[in-house]
Amino acid sequence: MSISTVTALSPLDGRYAGKLAQLRPFMSEQGYMHCRVQVEITWFLALSEAGLAEFPPLSAEARQHLLGLVARFSAEDALAIKAIERTTNHDVKAVEYWIKGQFESTSLSESVRGELARVQEFVHFACTSEDINNTSHALQLKAARAEVLLPGLDGVIERLRQMAHRFAEVPMLSRTHGQTASPTTVGKEIANVVVRLREVRAQIAAVPLKAKMNGAVGNYNAHLSAWPEVDWEAFSQRVVETPPAARSDSTEPVGLGLSFQPYSIQIEPHDYMAELFDAVARANTILIDWARDVWGYISLGYFKQRLREGEIGSSTMPHKVNPIDFENAEGNLGLANALLHHLSEKLPISRWQRDLTDSTVLRNMGVALGYAVLAYQSMCTGLDKLELNEEALQADLDAAWEVLAEPIQTVMRRYGVQGAYEQLKAVTRGKTVTAEALHGLIRSLDIPEDARQRLLAMTPASYVGKASELARRV
Repeated sequence: MSISTVTALSPLDGRYAGKLAQLRPFMSEQGYMHCRVQVEITWFLALSEAGLAEFPPLSAEARQHLLGLVARFSAEDALAIKAIERTTNHDVKAVEYWIKGQFESTSLSESVRGELARVQEFVHFACTSEDINNTSHALQLKAARAEVLLPGLDGVIERLRQMAHRFAEVPMLSRTHGQTASPTTVGKEIANVVVRLREVRAQIAAVPLKAKMNGAVGNYNAHLSAWPEVDWEAFSQRVVETPPAARSDSTEPVGLGLSFQPYSIQIEPHDYMAELFDAVARANTILIDWARDVWGYISLGYFKQRLREGEIGSSTMPHKVNPIDFENAEGNLGLANALLHHLSEKLPISRWQRDLTDSTVLRNMGVALGYAVLAYQSMCTGLDKLELNEEALQADLDAAWEVLAEPIQTVMRRYGVQGAYEQLKAVTRGKTVTAEALHGLIRSLDIPEDARQRLLAMTPASYVGKASELARRV
């Protein structure tokens, strides 16, 4: 059976393949290989710049060729590495052999081929596979976070921010515990979500992406056996932290642009990954909360959904316009969080100096992030289809005069009216409350006239406190 969108085992590469095209270059196996090539060549070039007598600086042509391997890495290159792996049965070694093979490129002058051949054993010099893998994972996450994850989340936040402003003054009945409660505005309830998402978005963006390049058990054992006089920790830190070369013809020192991890076993501890995935999961949890709320508001009729030409809501009930975008978002956010929580719980654990249980788990980072990105897209689609039904909102408010029991008894308390809460409880609890009944009570109260008139002028729709101001502030 050939692999296609209808034969793919995962819906991310099947039904939803087109929606995740932006993520695939970073989090696919090809993306992983690309990062491995980048790390290997960066380490190799850094060694050539380290002043080692046995590895003189490379010529400009050789350097440009190597940086070009990173810049022009293609699907064909990834497949060539996979072909080597079928023999080596070791993915990192296959990358090393592929790079050495590129030293013989016919596009190079004979002198450069000879130059690279003389120093080819410095490819993967003193590295354990995890020096390459952990840095590659950090590079993958750096690109995916900056190019796909945060822009997707930002799209949701910006739509909600605009809605918060647009509906800042539209009154809405609150429903604490599912019961009628003090009114708010539609914009204020959306602003609540914006503020929560902005805070966790900043946390996602702030997580430092760490990498180590310190050998088999984190002590630079092999490095020092070859050159005991070199400060290998400082060298490794420079490689990890120096930004990548801007262009393949750059003459600047090369690096990876990550945060240096000075202490490790064979693998980087993955604590930063747990921090990152937990932060993403918190953003997703906030969005699950919102998806369920807006689903309920659609059910109440507070929101309508714009129809799309030819779209069918139900195979048997033609009238239906189902809130499928919010349902899809909720479902995919749940899948993302299940994986993200497993990643954050499992990855920081490794038996003694290394076990391999993290390896297969790490290959699912893209799956976890893929479900999150897919959910953000569904959320944006759903938000773009919403139309506010102010008539339904107003009808609910007009039928809920009991919510004014709160301001009435609060004013009574201010002026020392005894048993204020109990009096309002007797009038309102479990009863259908009318404006006339409340106004009769207000007129009988022993309170100043200006306070009486303020209460008599109040309606459920006007009793919204600072909701409008708070909504406009975000």
